[in-house]
Amino acid sequence: MTGEMLFVFALLLTTILLFVQDRIRMDVIALMVVVALAVSGIISPIQAVSGFGESIVIMIAGLFIVGEGLFRTGVAAAAGNWLLRVGGSSETRLLLFLLPTVALLSAFMSSTGAVALLIPVVLSMARKSGMQPSRLLMPLAFASLIGGMLTLIGTPPNIIVSGQMRAAGFEPFNFFDFTPIGAVILLVGTFYLVFVARRLLPVSEVRDPEHSHPGLKEFAERYGISQHLYKLKIKADSELAGKTLSEAALRTEYEVTVIAMQHLNRLISPLKPVLINTRMQNQDTLLVYGERECIDRLCEEMELSILGFPEQEIEQLYKQFGLAEVMLPPDSPLTGRSIKEGSFRERFGLNVIGVRRHRESLKASFASTALEAGDTLLLAGRWEDIQALESRRELVVLETPSEMTEIPAHAEKAPIAIGIMLLMLVLMTTGLLPNLTAIMVAALAMILTGCVTMNEAYRSLNGSSLILIAGMLPLALAMETSGSLMYLVDHLIANYGDSGPLLLCAGLFILTSFLSQFISNTATTVLVAPIALATAQGIGLNPEPFMMTVAIAASTAFATPIASPVNTLVLAPGNYRFSDFAKVGLPLQFIVLVITLVLTPMLFPFN
Repeated sequence: MTGEMLFVFALLLTTILLFVQDRIRMDVIALMVVVALAVSGIISPIQAVSGFGESIVIMIAGLFIVGEGLFRTGVAAAAGNWLLRVGGSSETRLLLFLLPTVALLSAFMSSTGAVALLIPVVLSMARKSGMQPSRLLMPLAFASLIGGMLTLIGTPPNIIVSGQMRAAGFEPFNFFDFTPIGAVILLVGTFYLVFVARRLLPVSEVRDPEHSHPGLKEFAERYGISQHLYKLKIKADSELAGKTLSEAALRTEYEVTVIAMQHLNRLISPLKPVLINTRMQNQDTLLVYGERECIDRLCEEMELSILGFPEQEIEQLYKQFGLAEVMLPPDSPLTGRSIKEGSFRERFGLNVIGVRRHRESLKASFASTALEAGDTLLLAGRWEDIQALESRRELVVLETPSEMTEIPAHAEKAPIAIGIMLLMLVLMTTGLLPNLTAIMVAALAMILTGCVTMNEAYRSLNGSSLILIAGMLPLALAMETSGSLMYLVDHLIANYGDSGPLLLCAGLFILTSFLSQFISNTATTVLVAPIALATAQGIGLNPEPFMMTVAIAASTAFATPIASPVNTLVLAPGNYRFSDFAKVGLPLQFIVLVITLVLTPMLFPFN
């Protein structure tokens, strides 16, 4: 063993120990590896930083942008809502729908791409259902890796072993040759991830409800909003027909606030915000806020009828309109003015529906009560108008509902975002464009069409994940350059070559799986597959079971967060530690090993 090999093995061991101790950030450890390799001279400084220009890093960055586009347009939330509807509030049932879904996606596209697209969906589901993201994201990542075992194009190792066999004059694997073994692994793996691994997955500390960020429903209940919301219909002989909101003066005369309006006699008539010059028509439906006695007087004097307000309509309302709690600072120009004089609707596009002074609710008159510094106001209106409050100096935003983070900023672009995603999947599945090109086209299209702004695109890039991947890639190059990788392979053949085909397959599986925990599964397959092929030929056996074993083992990157970009993607949002992957991943690797050794000789005999 040479000095360079000793250095690389020592560096690999040190890196693993630092990851396990979890005292230094993983991206910092990756940068330390880059510096150590550059100083060692085993690879050149340019090669040491080459990971930052690798296609996989660019692909993941592009997928972050595509995922952000799906999030910003509301597609991710809609997908999460569908999964929540079919899965309910049960973590078990939700996983039983989620894991096969991501596995099937990964069978026809990059597992990294599938996970990057579904992370926003899973986080949205977790927030709405009250589940811990850590209970969902690691199973999601592992199911996507298993999905790569289902088809020839599911993962690069499958294509590599098939190509190696063709080059050696053997019949290559067909598209669905991987499916029987992959399907059994998916079935057993899903059972393990849903019913066993959940006992091993970490649970984040639950915050005190008093100090947690309230949801919109809790927000509305705190201020009694739902009890004072009414839908009113303008009758044909109503005096309001033809008047603007300013001319009707409903807030001044009746203390009733009109929040939104719905025009009838149309196939699709969404709720729309009302401005001071919005004109009302016969048969229009008004969404209003006020005390019941005020509502009754308005309906009697202005010929309006009260309509029912089903729970599902309230939920639909909350998707378009929200609430915000704000405070008047001492230097606010609104201090000393009444709500009417403050012109909140004209100035902010929002309505004041509640005032609190000295922590007590104040029954404020719209026209006469003067606002004071320190008053807390409850504002209602469109989500985009509430979001715009952050940049205003007249008010200090105290609290907004947790749904604020999930409101799509570009909901009108949702069909475009779906089209871009489908186009990307078609290009990647059919091979019309290389995966990298297809992802870059999709990311650029998301920006050019307005599904995501450039600032949002920059913010979507998970820098720690990108640095971790880019920093660890040169270590694989150093293992190959120094001969360390071939040293391990040679020892495998020497120790297991005469032990029988099944034990040799087991040795190949263990070696391939072990290497895949620290270097690219593609690089591992490129190095190990020729050895497996040559070994099978050397002992006069059919190479198919050996090559299938290598391909399956290369997709078992379960035990470390750096084993696959898929694992790295869920590391930060799942708040996982290095050891969490080992606890959940090692049993799954053993399960896959057993299934592979049992099924592979049955489907692909050694003789």
